[in-house]
Amino acid sequence: MTRSRTSKKASSPAASSAAPDPALPDPHAAGAAAYAQADAQGELFQLIAPDGTVTHPELLPDPATRLALYRQMRRVRHFDERAWVLYRTGRMGVFPPYGGMEASQVGTAAALTPQDWLFPTYRDTGAALAYGLPIPQTLAYWRTSPHGWAMPQNLKILPFYIPIATQYPHAVGAALAEARQGTRNVAMAFIGDGGSSEGDFHEALNFAGALNASCVFILQNNGWAISVPTRAQTKATNLSRRADGYGIPGVRVDGNDVLATWHVTREAVERARRGEGPTLIETVTYRIKPHTLADDPSRYRTDADNAGWDAKDPVTRLRAHLLAGGHLTEEEDAQLTREIEAEFEAALAEADAFPEPTPAEILDHVFAEPTPQLARQRAQILAEEGA
Repeated sequence: MTRSRTSKKASSPAASSAAPDPALPDPHAAGAAAYAQADAQGELFQLIAPDGTVTHPELLPDPATRLALYRQMRRVRHFDERAWVLYRTGRMGVFPPYGGMEASQVGTAAALTPQDWLFPTYRDTGAALAYGLPIPQTLAYWRTSPHGWAMPQNLKILPFYIPIATQYPHAVGAALAEARQGTRNVAMAFIGDGGSSEGDFHEALNFAGALNASCVFILQNNGWAISVPTRAQTKATNLSRRADGYGIPGVRVDGNDVLATWHVTREAVERARRGEGPTLIETVTYRIKPHTLADDPSRYRTDADNAGWDAKDPVTRLRAHLLAGGHLTEEEDAQLTREIEAEFEAALAEADAFPEPTPAEILDHVFAEPTPQLARQRAQILAEEGA
């Protein structure tokens, strides 16, 4: 399995879109060579190969778990695909797609219980859906509707963050709060590969290691920070090794293998529950889709960059494995497709039926208890509406 090159740190596509001057040496040529060597020699934990064959049969979860993970990947992929259609027909806001990264998001979130915390980034809608965020509310969020701003009371999940790497220190705080309350609940936070070069990443890992916080840090290495490849963002070729500097375990897993991802994440979650501290998990995957639906990735990456990743598709891989093992039939798979489509269309109808928000609602989900300033602003908006 070839390791993805990584980055997720904010960068301007416009600034990176110009072709390099062929008369000048490539400043990242040495980095590209280092990545090629690391890809050839690197080891990724993997349970099933891209063609669906098993590499470690003794570590496979039971068939029911495999089928449940497959169903969740199909659900979140369908959401991602329908989001494109809704955006193009004016029924969805700008959305960061995650197609091709379903194993990385489902395999990690599925290791949690509803009592655990989930801190997603803006690209982790798949993880949030797998964790239990209702589809109608998720649609409302990406429509910038207040009906999607407040997270459900029965889920410990925060909204999709736009700032890079702020999820990590927030998760440490949540984990320490759970410990003070005497629970064994875990906090899981996501960032992209570029986020591992942010100060918040390093501060959070040091904080969590020093205080033995029950955190599972997911570092999704998907190859790109908007328009910047990892080889241009860092000389490091194994981001999981960054855990070494903070005295905590680091694991590098094939992020397109949902069974392997679920296996290592479940071990990290259980380790945290036992009071043995945090773990950093690098899930090696690839951002096949654009940065957002408003992005044009052809301006900064080539067919050569993308080559081979379609063959490593996580959904196709698990489907091939389940069919070959007799755990899934073509008829059952077709029925699953119908169920997922019906679920989404019912959720879309529910989201479409949400009442239009009023201007004052923009202030309703800022604080649990409104500040005097918010109260004055709300009164002013209501007064202007009535005028």
